Amino acid sequence: MAVDATAPDGRVTVVVITHNRRDELLRTLGELDGLPERPEVIVTDNASCDGTAEAVRRDFPRVRLLRPERNLGAVGRNLAVRRVRTPYVAFCDDDSWWEPGSLSRAADVLDARPGLAAVTARIVVEPSGAEDPVVPELRDSPLTGPDWLPGPALGSFLAAATVLRTEAFRGAGGFHPGLWLGGEEELLATDLLRQGWWLAYLDDLLVHHAASERRDSTRRRILGLRNTLWFTWLRRPVLPALRRTAALLAGVPRDAASVRAVAHALAGLPWVLRQRDPVGPEVEGVLATLQRARRGSAARKYVG
Repeated sequence: MAVDATAPDGRVTVVVITHNRRDELLRTLGELDGLPERPEVIVTDNASCDGTAEAVRRDFPRVRLLRPERNLGAVGRNLAVRRVRTPYVAFCDDDSWWEPGSLSRAADVLDARPGLAAVTARIVVEPSGAEDPVVPELRDSPLTGPDWLPGPALGSFLAAATVLRTEAFRGAGGFHPGLWLGGEEELLATDLLRQGWWLAYLDDLLVHHAASERRDSTRRRILGLRNTLWFTWLRRPVLPALRRTAALLAGVPRDAASVRAVAHALAGLPWVLRQRDPVGPEVEGVLATLQRARRGSAARKYVG
């Protein structure tokens, strides 16, 4: 039975990670605090030194605040999910927030489909309200799935705009500590797929994103390229991994950031090869299909 979107809904916990973005986080918490679902919110403050924790305690005492001693990156979400008591967990970043009613709608969809691990929302960029460039890629996913899926089947997800089944997240091990941050969703999504879960895009869920002015786009590009290379060698069979690596290296800018990313990837290769666990043919087929579809994606260029 659908839950009234205007009433409190205890099925979803919202998890936010942050690091030295006090003002953006406070805005996001204000938006979450106003949601009709009244979700529990858990914030992992990844060792901020700008007064973030003190401001959260002062302005949002209802928020559950976790303060690891160092910056855990995406693994800060794992720390928070250990405390989650609801069947579903919604992630958002400190510069994004959920539209009223979307969390209840996501919970309804997941309640009705026990084989579905996650639903990813449409993202609009604030203050313009324009769709994020990645949305058409999600909406026009080349993957096929069972008729019961609520929208296009996905091979990955965006942590800032996804509601996941808590048991599925935990069962797949959460975000890998080796990747830290930057495209960390791809590895977790692949492990969910090979456990038999489905992922889907749902156009009537909505997340607002007001990109932080503190974002370091070059650093994000370095981490994204490094992690894509690591993911490739952690999960892709040898020949696809070789082809994917060659395509990545041929397509990135010839600049210092790309050199640093490749150097970091090479430095981590020993642990990557020790943990290497390639997927089987079915999941590799999904990854290959996505790779072909993303060749012209404007949302996945390692530039900046």
